[in-house]
Amino acid sequence: MLMVVAVIITLGVAGQVLADRYRVPSVLFLILTGVAVGPEGLGLVTQGTFGGSLSTIVGLSVAIIVFEGAFHLDHEKIHEARSAALHLVTVGAALSFAGTTVAAHYLLGIEWGIAGLIGALLIATGPTVVTPILEVVPVRDHVAAALETEGIVNDVTAAILAVVVFKLLAATEAAPSAYLVEFVERLSIGVFVGLAVAAVLWFLLTQVELPAGWSPQNARLMTLAGAILAFSLADTIATESGVAAVAVAGVVLGNADLPFEETIAEFKGDITLVVLSFVFIALATLIEFDALFALGLSGLLLVFVIAVILRPALVFISTFADQFSMRERLFMGFVGPRGIIPASVATLFSIQLQNPAPPSNPAGAEILAGTVFLVIFLTVIFEGGFARKIAETLDVIPMRVLIIGGGRVGKELAERLSERGENVVIIERDDVVAKQRRAEGFTVRTENGTDVEVLRAAGAEQAKTVIAATGDDDTNLLVAQLVRAKFQTEDVIARVNRPDNKDAFEELGVEAVSASTATAWAIDNLVERPALSEWMSELGRSGDVQEVEITDEELVGRSVADINPDLPEGCIIALLTREGTNNVPKGDTELSMGDRLTIIGPREGVKEAVSWFHPHD
Repeated sequence: MLMVVAVIITLGVAGQVLADRYRVPSVLFLILTGVAVGPEGLGLVTQGTFGGSLSTIVGLSVAIIVFEGAFHLDHEKIHEARSAALHLVTVGAALSFAGTTVAAHYLLGIEWGIAGLIGALLIATGPTVVTPILEVVPVRDHVAAALETEGIVNDVTAAILAVVVFKLLAATEAAPSAYLVEFVERLSIGVFVGLAVAAVLWFLLTQVELPAGWSPQNARLMTLAGAILAFSLADTIATESGVAAVAVAGVVLGNADLPFEETIAEFKGDITLVVLSFVFIALATLIEFDALFALGLSGLLLVFVIAVILRPALVFISTFADQFSMRERLFMGFVGPRGIIPASVATLFSIQLQNPAPPSNPAGAEILAGTVFLVIFLTVIFEGGFARKIAETLDVIPMRVLIIGGGRVGKELAERLSERGENVVIIERDDVVAKQRRAEGFTVRTENGTDVEVLRAAGAEQAKTVIAATGDDDTNLLVAQLVRAKFQTEDVIARVNRPDNKDAFEELGVEAVSASTATAWAIDNLVERPALSEWMSELGRSGDVQEVEITDEELVGRSVADINPDLPEGCIIALLTREGTNNVPKGDTELSMGDRLTIIGPREGVKEAVSWFHPHD
């Protein structure tokens, strides 16, 4: 057993490393590794390897994973897609349950009870599959927030609803209201236990006088112990209510401003990686190809209905009249793989269904496990494995831009950049201004932009550009210093309110924009070049200007005249920058490595031209 656990964890960590290397969600490597070492592969791990302890191990692992995901679900993130998230976990969950149940009943020819179990289990997407995808597919914050919220809440819904349906299979005369009462009872128990454990932990960590030797390690261990206690206590009272307990405890503690919060989050993240590796590989070993093949064409049709018809439909209905673009809706609709909760609960049910006690149904057990694992297996491989390719095809991976300062300048910048498809995050410390910008549809963090951890939490490590746009030069200078010192941000731009301070910014290697100079330049353009000035004010809306760097050996030595026919209609190369010198290129000008070309044209044409120069970016 010791060697088996060691092998699983080693392979899991290797899968995580490969996932980072090839920018593919780790669940793809983990489930394939599980199949490889399971009975269908090398046979190193089988269901008998763990004896009767597998469900307990998986349960505790799920508790840690759900708690970690919920801990990161802060209230500002939820607010980014509050309406869509609410619809996904209510209307979307109901549509998923009803649609999957009906499809399973008619396509597989099974009784309504087993079909209902399958429908309940396959509501869940869950943080086990959503989080690894979002780590390699940096979509807009409101898209990520909707998917994360849906995953955590629907994990709870799926687990409890499946248990309720399973329990009532044995109740031949149960009234429809009994389902609702049973569901509410289990959910209430989970919520109560989660709130109680969170309250105790909050009191111990914030109100009790800490001893001299207190350390972040103690806070981390207490939080982990609290998560396991919440799950175990609630699950002992009512089966599967433990998932609700850890989800509630995680959300509450994640928004409670705990001491050492950053170290707690880092510690839980590391633990979750190990647990995620173990549980996915362990459950993947339970996949039996014979059971999957036995479903035949009907099983494949069911997966098609769930993944290609039901999922996109419920996403479009849930995000109707919201801030999501059509491309973002398509991404959310076609990237919804199922995760650990369906697999773990289906395994538990299939074992119980084979027992002589009611509700015994060996045929139902085989169909239940086979169907759930088939959906998980195919959606993880195709939707999880190709998530980044789907996102790139739909063009929903924008450049992240941080704007510190949500005043008039920050707002105008955010509007222009958002219209061009960039992922803009505003950091504004004034509650009134932040609330106003959020009401206008922007992603806003109401925090101090001169705090390194705030910048990191807002995505400074992944940001291509950080713009300090407050009305205070000291604040802008401090932001620029922090970003240059702590992050590998490509472009740092600062607003300079007093021209005398411009040198201080430029000494840091920061692009400094003087407010007075910019105003004078804009007025001069209106006087001397009114048509150009008007066109420039529309940049990002109709026309656009972008720079590209020559990095492809195949383009070196080609002339501008030779390249022009390959550019989209309406696009021209207006400027060539070489060794710091700008020139309008001639037709016979040959390109050199490192040249920067300025392309002018229609918005979509310029975007296509940039992709032509850098097809693999």
